[in-house]
Amino acid sequence: MPGVVGRGGRRRTINEINMVPFIDVMLVLLIIFMVSAPLITTGVVDLPSVGKSKQQPESVLQVIVKQDGSLQFKRDNGEPQDVTLARVAEVVKSAQGNSSTTPVVIQADRQVKYESVVQVMDKLQQAGVARVGLAVRQGKPG
Repeated sequence: MPGVVGRGGRRRTINEINMVPFIDVMLVLLIIFMVSAPLITTGVVDLPSVGKSKQQPESVLQVIVKQDGSLQFKRDNGEPQDVTLARVAEVVKSAQGNSSTTPVVIQADRQVKYESVVQVMDKLQQAGVARVGLAVRQGKPG
């Protein structure tokens, strides 16, 4: 209800917002946030680290993801052969043979879409390939 001010014989209303309730609400919210902030637990994300293996595996299978999204399969130091996303798991499983512990390394350029790499990893995981890793380059990016 607006206040009424009378001066002399004339009365006029005051059209101002009463700030006191607004300030009270803000102070209560500030106190609530100050009390609850230390109680909030922060999430911890475990990121993979790059390290050197003590023993190099005798055989490594590589899946190379090119910039245009096409795939190549390479066994050890052999020549890369073109392969489709639908057949990549089949080719890797046949190259592994009976040894499911043969590591598979996915190699991609930095301009490759992340989605392409994840699709390859997903196909390999669905096929039951146990050891899948990402190739990394040591040193400064550039």
